[in-house]
This record gives sequence, C-alpha cells and structure tokens, in this order.
Amino acid sequence: MSAKSAKGAGKKAAGAKGNGTNESGKNPRDYPRIRSALPGPRGLAIIARDEAWTSSCYIKEYPLVIERGEGVMVEDADGNRFLDFMAGIAVSTTGYGHPVVVKAVQDAAAKFLHICGSDFYYESMAVLAERLAKLAPGSSPKKVFLSNSGTEAVEGAIKLARYATRRTAIIAFKGAFHGRTTGAISLTSSKARQHAGFGPLLPDVHHVPYGYCFRCEYGRTFPSCNLFCVDAIERDLLSRHLDPRDVAAIFVEPILGEGGYVVPPAGWLAALRALCDKHGILLVFDEIQSGVGRTGKMFAAEHDDVEPDIVLVAKGLASGMPIGAMIAKASVSTWKSGAHGSTFGGNPVCCAAALATLDLVEGGLMKNAVAMGTRMMDGLRAIAARHENVGDVRGRGLMIGVDFVRDRATREPHPDLSSAVELAAFRRGLLVLSCGKSTIRIAPPLVIDAQDVDVGLGLFEEAIAEAEASA
Repeated sequence: MSAKSAKGAGKKAAGAKGNGTNESGKNPRDYPRIRSALPGPRGLAIIARDEAWTSSCYIKEYPLVIERGEGVMVEDADGNRFLDFMAGIAVSTTGYGHPVVVKAVQDAAAKFLHICGSDFYYESMAVLAERLAKLAPGSSPKKVFLSNSGTEAVEGAIKLARYATRRTAIIAFKGAFHGRTTGAISLTSSKARQHAGFGPLLPDVHHVPYGYCFRCEYGRTFPSCNLFCVDAIERDLLSRHLDPRDVAAIFVEPILGEGGYVVPPAGWLAALRALCDKHGILLVFDEIQSGVGRTGKMFAAEHDDVEPDIVLVAKGLASGMPIGAMIAKASVSTWKSGAHGSTFGGNPVCCAAALATLDLVEGGLMKNAVAMGTRMMDGLRAIAARHENVGDVRGRGLMIGVDFVRDRATREPHPDLSSAVELAAFRRGLLVLSCGKSTIRIAPPLVIDAQDVDVGLGLFEEAIAEAEASA
C-alpha cells in the first residue's frame, strides 16, 4: 500500500465496533451497520486499483469505499452501512438519492447533456441565474456567472475584483481555504503543504488574522477587544505596508471552513464591510461551504445582515452535481463580453439539480437545519461537559465544529486526539471529517432527523471516550 494511504492502510483492519443503537437499545433502521473489517475484501480490491492508477496528490482521509447512499445512509462496497455526518464535505445537501433531485437530473439528461452556456442560451441557466440573484444577500441588483466548482468561482471573483476596481492587491485571512488552483491557492492559508513547491503564486496577496475568538492571535477577549483584529488591518497593514488605494478586494468566509469551522464574533463582518466602504475595496464572501441553507439561512451572511459585493457558492448547490456560482452586484459586474467564460459552467443537468435542491432547501430543509442544528449543538455541548479534551463547540445550523484541546486552560490544539476520534467514529459507522488544527466538523445532509442526530451523538461520544483512553 502506498504512502498516500497512511490514513487508510494502517486503519484497514480496524474491525467492527458499535451497533448504532439508540438509548432504548433499539434501532429500527438498518444503519449504522458494521459487519466486517473496514474496508472488506471488495473495498480492498478497489483501493488497490485506485492506488495503481490515480494521482498521488489525493488525500484519502480514511478507507471509505462508497457503493451507494440513501438519505443520510452511506453503504460501502462490502455492505457496511454508515451514518453520514460530513456529507462529502458539506456537499450532499439533500442527502443521497433524493427522488426530487434524481428526477430533475434524469429529465434534464434526457433532453440534452450539454451546450456551452457562454455562447448559447437555455432556460435552466437563465432560471438558475435569476433565482440566485434574488436569493443573494442584500437588495442590490445582481448578476450571476456559473462555473464548474467553487475554486472556479473564486478565480472568477479574483478577476472581476481586479477588473472592476483596476487595483491588484487582495486581502485574505489566515486559516482560509478558497481552493487549489493557482489564484485560489494564493488566497488559501490553511496548510503549508498546499503551497509547497508551487511558487511563485499570485502576487500582492496579504493574509491577516481571522476573527477567531477561541484562539485570538492578539490575546484579546471579545467583546472588550472592540474587534481589535479588524482595526489591526487598517492600523498595521493598510497604514504601514499596503496602500488601501491598491486593494481590490477582501475575500472572507463568513464562517471559516477548512480553518476550523470558526464563527466570527458579532459585528465582525459588519466591521469588514465598513472598512471596505471607507477605502473603496470590494468585499467578497466565500460561501462555498456555508451557503445553501447549511447554517439555517440561505447564506451565512444573513445572520449578520451584511451584503457583500460578490458572494460565491458551490458545494451544496446541486446536491453533488458539479456547479458553482459567482453572484456579484450589477454595479460591480461590468466586464465586457468575452472577458470571462466557461465551456461547462452552468451545465444544463447541473442547473436542473441546483434548482431542485433550492426548492427542497427553501421548502423545509433550511428550517430543518435550524431544528436539528439546535438538537445537535445541545447534544455536543452536553458531551463537552463530560470530556475535558473538548475545548469548544461552535457553529450555526448544521455547520458545527468540535475543537479538541490538550488542556482547556491553554487551549492548545490536540490534533492527534481529533484524528483518533475521526477514525474511532468511522469504525463505529459514523462519518465525520477533521478541519483546522484539531477540530471535527459536523455537517450532515440537511435531511437528517432527530433519531439520526441522537444515534450519531451516541457514537461520537463513544469515539471520544475510546480516543481519550488511548491518548
């Protein structure tokens, strides 16, 4: 087994633990259900074939070999069934195989699979653009560009910001993740290995601390800090190193995703808006992970009532079909015909999936994210009270981070423990993913119900207890 399976090969004989039962000892559903070592023989064969032919850059978090899914259930190639608390990194908004989304895809595919939306017209592209423009935060008229992915949406926003302002500099945040293509990775600041060997990257990109109160880089405490970290952008960067008249945009995730599922303090996004307005800088919200109802609102920006100049969305927009969008104020989206384009962006089948997804999100899943998010948060905070290594539980809706620490007083991250929890959960039939230095992200499909929440919480606490005992 190759080095890229260090997180998989050493864990393949992990064995089966946990039965997925609820407090009453009964589980009328047939998941989670672990019947073999993970993975089993068919899964091992698929992994071997994958490693023989796929690029060495793939991460492979743990050896899940998915065969199919239904709702919040994932079944692997050997018949093991899992409860999904990660949704393919917050992508599977409506769960797996939602009949409304599947039918929309089938109907669209039966008509035509492709025609280039940059050059020609079709109804689903126009309808989706109109809908996204009307859903986007704020009352300003909007224009929409459809891409294949979130990374492409970020690249488009970099180009548009520079085009619209005739400025070059960009400010982004430490811990941010905006993608892996050259422009997007220049804004990304979550892991050094994502930059290693690729320089020189995009010039004139500057990173500043995020509003991360649990681990404030300035050693301040909210609210007595008076948003010191925002003031520092102007006091330290814009007055000493970078002329604000050269700054095209500030790119920010309203909830930091890969950097640790960090919710910034109240007023932080509004303070960024005020800073941008003061200096004629565009404010770009990367809602690629936080958008499409995940936080209980269509966009996380709505929790703070802040309107960005550009908002980016992808991941959960089409329940797993590849599509992204850059939604810009019409006053900003002034570039000329041919200045930007995409062969596959806004593919008609993907547009159909996106429209079906938005119907479901607005039709009840966004409300469910609030209810189940509250239940999940309450349960996780109760778990935290019983486990000293859980330093923080934070989030909105069904975008929740559980931060593991070596010591609550120092808040020192405990990455070995968070990694052990992730794997112990997997062995029990619960799918979670890590992020940041030592955080487990909880981002299930928005179709999750109370029983699934409760069963998952039980398995998660079992995983924590196992990891703590082995630490």
